[in-house]
Amino acid sequence: MDLGIKGKWALVGGASKGLGFGCAQSLAREGANVVIVARGAEALEAAAVELRKLGTTILAVAVDITTPEGREAVWSVAGGPGKNFDIVVTNAGGPPPGDFRNWDREAWLKAVDANMLTPIELIKATVDGMAARKFGRIVNITSGAVKAPIDILGLSNGARSGLTGFVAGVARSAQLVSNNVTINNLLPGAYDTDRLKATMKGASEKTGQSIDAVADTRRKTIPAQRFGQPQEFGDTCAFLCSAQAGYITGQNILTDGGAYPGTF
Repeated sequence: MDLGIKGKWALVGGASKGLGFGCAQSLAREGANVVIVARGAEALEAAAVELRKLGTTILAVAVDITTPEGREAVWSVAGGPGKNFDIVVTNAGGPPPGDFRNWDREAWLKAVDANMLTPIELIKATVDGMAARKFGRIVNITSGAVKAPIDILGLSNGARSGLTGFVAGVARSAQLVSNNVTINNLLPGAYDTDRLKATMKGASEKTGQSIDAVADTRRKTIPAQRFGQPQEFGDTCAFLCSAQAGYITGQNILTDGGAYPGTF
């Protein structure tokens, strides 16, 4: 299937590895030009080298996109589209796991700033231009923990639930949807990423079990009996960014191998 995004400009956060890289790879494979962003310059450039093999324009911007200065660097990168992105994939790194008793006000504000306010700033900067051009796709990578909270991920649960509530309203704005602009959230379950490894390390420290034992227990809770792969997540993201996905907006799409046991 041709997703109809060849030549479109995409912005992907946290794109040096994991789910962000998976999304950037799938978009580039479909012919999109991609501005990839992450804080680590070395890992980001390595990702850019790999992505350029797919034959589209790949621009790497090593900044902290949660800061105004970082976002300005993205808008002003040489050869980029300015703020005229057709596709935006927000993907701030998740807050660290832990015990809520140890989180002070600063920890909460940092989590909200990165995982709620930064995506909102990116939406605000790009969405009206998308509407004017009659095409826009915004995908926020949140977490399966929004739907099925995990106790040690309280910072993530709280901040990302706030973003989810905001998106539920703005995504249904007739001014946007009638102009072919959609906003959706992708909720990953357990994917084979550094983030999952960090979560399992936290669970290991809390329970006294080995990391291998924690991983084995986690796999057994997933009907698929495995962890997801970043590339399959990226392909789901690419479809939500496609021309064919114009009638999907305001949705929270859970990709977790069947782990969530509910109907809704």
